[in-house]
Amino acid sequence: MQRQCLLPILPQTPFFCFPESVGFYRDYPEHSVSREAGALNNFNIHFVVSGKGYVEIDGNVHTLKAGEAVLYFPLQRQRYYSSEDDPWAVRWVHFYGSGAGLQDYLTWRGLHKSPLWTLRRPDLWEQAHETLLAEAEAHRMLFPARLSTLTYEVLSVFVEQAVPLAGAGGGSSDSRILELLPLMQQEAAKPFSLEEWANKAGVSPYYFCKLFRSVTEMTPMDFITRSRLQMAKQWLLERKEAKIGQIAADAGYPSVSYFNKRFMENEGMTPTEYRRLYGV
Repeated sequence: MQRQCLLPILPQTPFFCFPESVGFYRDYPEHSVSREAGALNNFNIHFVVSGKGYVEIDGNVHTLKAGEAVLYFPLQRQRYYSSEDDPWAVRWVHFYGSGAGLQDYLTWRGLHKSPLWTLRRPDLWEQAHETLLAEAEAHRMLFPARLSTLTYEVLSVFVEQAVPLAGAGGGSSDSRILELLPLMQQEAAKPFSLEEWANKAGVSPYYFCKLFRSVTEMTPMDFITRSRLQMAKQWLLERKEAKIGQIAADAGYPSVSYFNKRFMENEGMTPTEYRRLYGV
């Protein structure tokens, strides 16, 4: 099966990013691509949904399995192909942007440091990619702003979820952290116990903190703080008669002064100012 949509390149695109082509190949063992350096002037992400394939980089052959991807920058040599005995199902997108902004952004985020990646939450990227592919199939170039927006979502999820493949070995550990996040968010207002959450994950407190930072790019306490403040902001607007002290206590901050301090650090204003500014 081959689903693909090839779009004309916009020579003066006003968009930060835009798809040149997008597709999904499955049951296609003869899939094989070889491009010399300088041949393709756009970015290229190939993500393996199932099966396996191979990528050749600097004379070395690397195996890509489900949940892994290759990202090429413009003008790079490209050589990748499906396994014949276990053909890959692969989602791919070629994209470009206006000026140097897109390349500068990806370089700033460190995406130039490795061509091979694994995604912490491959399902999120697959969903974003399918939405882009469906839009391109249905409407082609009728709604270019929508295509750009969906391409940006595909790219943003990749940037958020990608981990260099060479350093990726904790998939099951990562999933334990990801599974705990909704519960941690739900119970954020309760007193935080690092030992309790580490026990839920089945690891030591030290390793829990290390895993948590690797998966979320923040500490467990940073996540709890973010969750508490999100609740507080919601309540400040919804519970108009509630005093700031009550909102603070319900969000997990018995000390109003400390709540005000944390709120100011994150929002740049006091809770009272926030309520006055955003309240209807």
